[in-house]
Order: sequence, then C-alpha cells, then structure tokens
Amino acid sequence: MSRLRGPATFVPAVLLIAIALCSCKNRQTSGDSLQTNTPASPTAEAAAVRGWIQSVAVDVTQTGPEAWLKYFDDSPSFFMANNGSMAFPNGAAAQDGTKKFAATISHIEVKWGDDIRVNVLTPELASVGAPWHEVQIDLKGHRVEEAGYFTATAEKRGGRWIFRDVHWSMPLPPAR
Repeated sequence: MSRLRGPATFVPAVLLIAIALCSCKNRQTSGDSLQTNTPASPTAEAAAVRGWIQSVAVDVTQTGPEAWLKYFDDSPSFFMANNGSMAFPNGAAAQDGTKKFAATISHIEVKWGDDIRVNVLTPELASVGAPWHEVQIDLKGHRVEEAGYFTATAEKRGGRWIFRDVHWSMPLPPAR
C-alpha cells in the first residue's frame, strides 16, 4: 500500500521551483536592461552608422569621387558590384578604378534617400541599404543623373566605419 504524502512534503519542492523561476526571470530582465541601456546598443549603433553614411555623401560631394577611397576597405576581401556585375573584385582594383573615374569628373553630387536602413549585426558589423541619387558632370560639361538602390556591409575597424563591400543598382528599363 502506498503512503500518502502530506502538504509539508510538497511545500519545499514548490518553493524551490518558484525561486528557480523567479531567478531566471530576473536574470533575463536585468540582461535585457543592460543591453538596451549601453551606449553601444543596436539603436545607438544604427544611428551612428546612419550619421556616418550621411557624412560619406557630404564628403564625396564636397571633395570628389576620390573621397570614396577613405571609406572603401583596401584589402583583397573588398568588392563592389554594379547592377549585378562585378565592378571591382578587390580593394586594389577599387582604388585604381576610383582614381581613374575621378580623373574624368569635374563634379559629383551624392544624396541618399530618406529611408536609410541599418541592420546592426554585431558591434563591428552592419548591413546598410538606401535609395541614392547621383549627379555627375564630366570634364566636357556633360551631365549624367542616376538613381537606384545601394546596399553594403560596413565594418567598424580602428574606431571608424568602412565599407567591406558595396552594391549599386538601378531600376531596369520598362519592358517594351
């Protein structure tokens, strides 16, 4: 015959379970509040990346296309694509190509659209996307305007952000 257990036997077990659950909840809450209140929280870092992206456009507009070189990773891992094709397979090609392009331009104006998207992946990595509009005036005074969408991976290295890779795209022409 089994022996019935009284309430005194269950109270310690229930109490232990309650303490364990409260302890887990408190750890989760305190961890969450620490994460959201730190200066490097995803929201603060996203705002910093957005500000950096805006400053890149200002710098390129004020100084010319060679300003991009300060923001491109110059390592072999860098690449740039344009409308689905590889424009620069590495940092050295981007440096060389950008310098050659800059020699053909008398003025460039880069503007990002209002919807700059930033996804903070880690404290050192972020993906960015933004509509863009660019005006180029070549050495003969010919004006070219282009617009599209820009995506990139940005990396914080040595306390500053740089582009690890970039992709420029423009809308396809209407089907005929």
